[in-house]
Amino acid sequence: MASLTIRNIPASLLERLRRLSEAERRSLNNEIIVILEKSLKKYPPDYDKNVISVEAQVELWNKLAGEWDDSRSSDEIINDILSHRTAGRGVKL
Repeated sequence: MASLTIRNIPASLLERLRRLSEAERRSLNNEIIVILEKSLKKYPPDYDKNVISVEAQVELWNKLAGEWDDSRSSDEIINDILSHRTAGRGVKL
């Protein structure tokens, strides 16, 4: 397994980690691994920060709606954009 060195850990953070590892009856190293694993669960293994969800895109488009001249409603514009996108293609904003 790989090793990692972390520098400049604030004393208060290190103390909290030590107390937590004692309470959970784990070594400090194992406790940090558990914390990292838990925090990374919210990101899929293929996470790419440059690709945003359709919901986030819709929210951005709604904010932009009305900023240009168009006779269509924001829902019509959004549906038009979504229908012309290539499936799986990332969007960089």
